[in-house]
Amino acid sequence: MRRGTIVVDGLTTGFVEAGEGEPVVLLHGGEFGADAELAWEHTIAALAERYRVVAPDQLGYGRTAKVIDFVHGRRMRIRHVARFCDALGIESATFIGNSMGAVNLLVDATSDVPLLPIRRIVAICGGGEILSNEHVDALYDYDATFPAMRRLVAALFHDPSYPADDDYVRRRFESSTAPGAWEAVAAARFRRPDAAVAGGGRGEPDYGRITVPVLFVEGGADKLKPPGWAGHLAGQVRDGRSTVIDDAGHCPQIEQPAEVNRQILDFLAGPSGGGCG
Repeated sequence: MRRGTIVVDGLTTGFVEAGEGEPVVLLHGGEFGADAELAWEHTIAALAERYRVVAPDQLGYGRTAKVIDFVHGRRMRIRHVARFCDALGIESATFIGNSMGAVNLLVDATSDVPLLPIRRIVAICGGGEILSNEHVDALYDYDATFPAMRRLVAALFHDPSYPADDDYVRRRFESSTAPGAWEAVAAARFRRPDAAVAGGGRGEPDYGRITVPVLFVEGGADKLKPPGWAGHLAGQVRDGRSTVIDDAGHCPQIEQPAEVNRQILDFLAGPSGGGCG
């Protein structure tokens, strides 16, 4: 696995890369302390045996520039990933996203003018409804303290060993408290007052517009999403399918990597569609 940085539209962008062949781009989640290596450390090597795997740190995360935007944060990150792909010569790829990464892929694939060169999508715990509970509060109310990061980790995972592991919690805590990191991620939780009505509503995308194959991956013990969401969304996509990973929370690619990797590789081995809808 190679760690690198590249300047994309004047912004330093960190990424990890491994393998050769058809490109697969991995997009991490949007929680405080997320980055490419934390999200995909159990995924990259398995996929790199057959594919060229590229995992960028998205804007505001990891080794990438800390950019604050109160209005167009999602579109800004989608555009940045598109320009990142251009810079690396990626003209068509399978995109795999977890949480925010998956939502961004689905939003782009249903937009009037898609920016990403999507061939297939794997949406891991992203898309559809988010619950309203104390676990979601732990993600949104993070105050950049170590105890708060422990609560955030507990919300993400089914297995209680993750929040009990001080070293693991510290890795995410240190990523979340890098200079500018909290501010860049927190900005996505707010909107500038005079932009409240700009751009229309913020409802669910029209998943029926997606023309590429999509695999929705649900964590069977996800504390942040309702049971059955993956099958519900798969039924709205022309070539949609779903799977549920037992004993996994919001990051099944971390908690149950062997099963998730198997499901992804099976999906990638099947036929793929053409452009984005």
